[in-house]
Amino acid sequence: MSQFDKIAGEIKLAHGGGGRLSRDLTALFAQVFDNPMLAPLADAAVFDLGGARVAFTTDSHVVSPLFFPGGDIGRLAVFGTCNDLAVMGARPLYLSCGMIIEEGFPAAELERVVGSLAQAAAEAGVTIVTGDTKVVQRGKGDGIFINTSGLGIIASGADLCGEEPCPGDSVLLSGTLGDHAAAIMTAREGLRFGGDLASDCACLADMLGGLLKACRGVKWMRDPTRGGLAASLNELVEGKSFGITLEEDALPVKPAVRSVCELLGFDPLHLANEGKAVIVTRSDEADHALKILRGHPLGRDAEIIGRVAEKPMGRVVLTTTIGGTRVVDMPAGELLPRIC
Repeated sequence: MSQFDKIAGEIKLAHGGGGRLSRDLTALFAQVFDNPMLAPLADAAVFDLGGARVAFTTDSHVVSPLFFPGGDIGRLAVFGTCNDLAVMGARPLYLSCGMIIEEGFPAAELERVVGSLAQAAAEAGVTIVTGDTKVVQRGKGDGIFINTSGLGIIASGADLCGEEPCPGDSVLLSGTLGDHAAAIMTAREGLRFGGDLASDCACLADMLGGLLKACRGVKWMRDPTRGGLAASLNELVEGKSFGITLEEDALPVKPAVRSVCELLGFDPLHLANEGKAVIVTRSDEADHALKILRGHPLGRDAEIIGRVAEKPMGRVVLTTTIGGTRVVDMPAGELLPRIC
């Protein structure tokens, strides 16, 4: 069966949600464009260029609303692209920026978005070196969409250790779950909850770069954006001879985010994040890695949340507070579209 056959006639909104349908859509392109650099379907392609080890990525941003507690589409575009490089062990250096702008978009809002892009790039230590703009007819673009591509350098001795995850390894999370999705959800719907709900939109490069320099046991990293932690870990174990066991008591979730989940019936494991990393390390390095993460402002809520296990192979399971277990499936699609 061709990957095109799995699309079942037309593209659905859920195909962009980061879950199973997104994987089907991604597999379509991977089948057509098949090559060794694309095949891992990682957050960035890694290859040698002129004697240097580089990472290259691209990302598109369609978030709604454009401005939300804790961030906006400009900061999201810069930091999201930098994070895709950072989790591959690269130091982000250069970005491109392409904008599709709808006719009638307010100039004052465009100025605000561009200013945010510039400020975020300065904070991340990257330079926007090329770009493009297109304007589409009124009603054809929903304000503004942004595409960013990024290039980073992977330095020897400050990269992933090169070992594959295996049973016994530890799984770490650099901070609380679901902050971004909860902030977008409540801002879009005009909901009010007690406590501070703000996106975790942030650049992870400094924190993860410091981790990789100080800890040689880091085997794998991802930023759990669309589809949340559940999607990232299911992608890791898919087709592998190991699984992941998570501990519910160890999962860090802010009270306000937990309230949103309880009221609306969401699982924080499925909520998008924009300033967190999930990390697999050798077990003997886990405590050291945790100490390094907690020593950085973005990692103060870091926790060891589980382990790589022999069984069930290819599955992510959660040991619940009451001692039971449940399977954490790959979500079919994002709970909330236009999340990033």
